[in-house]
Amino acid sequence: MRLCYTSNRHCTLYKEADETMDLSKVIRDRRSIRRYKMDPVADSVILECIEAARLAPSWANTQASRYVVITDQTVKEALMGTLTSSNPARQAIVDAPCLVCLVCQRNMAGMRKGEATTDKGDWFMYDGGIAMEHLVLTAWSLGLGTVHIGLFDAKKAEQILAVPEGFSVVSMTPLGYFEEYPDARPRKSLDEILYLNQFGRSYNT
Repeated sequence: MRLCYTSNRHCTLYKEADETMDLSKVIRDRRSIRRYKMDPVADSVILECIEAARLAPSWANTQASRYVVITDQTVKEALMGTLTSSNPARQAIVDAPCLVCLVCQRNMAGMRKGEATTDKGDWFMYDGGIAMEHLVLTAWSLGLGTVHIGLFDAKKAEQILAVPEGFSVVSMTPLGYFEEYPDARPRKSLDEILYLNQFGRSYNT
């Protein structure tokens, strides 16, 4: 039996270990979580989230993404120090039982013979973003909260994690159970973001 802490008002109980929420519901319901319970997350659940990230598509299948799972409180506290004092995710890093750091190898994605193949340069940020979204959506389907953290001192984080040359720490997320379910933040309407055949041309005409 799996208890999913998706709300302090409503919890979904899955009858089978492999039963998960419908993807569209996961996308609609997922929230950025900044307050966590200290309840431990089983290794099997952590690995299921990492497996989802591993299966994410990447440029020419270069698979530049790597994942560092941190459960040591001392390391989490050190990484908390890489965030600014005003970052609302600071406390989440040490409160959640697990922290996942995305590390990407540079000069692989979008590159040929060391040169960028598009005007976007190294593609690792895009590929890493796809992988992390796989991870956070899977986490939500398993009853776990996450929050994408991108504003931190990456160089300092790389020193803490002993990241070798040629790799960059791109983002991190706490991973853990929660009770408080935040309200959805407003999104732009489709009319504001959707065009047909040409930028700026309404989809409805």
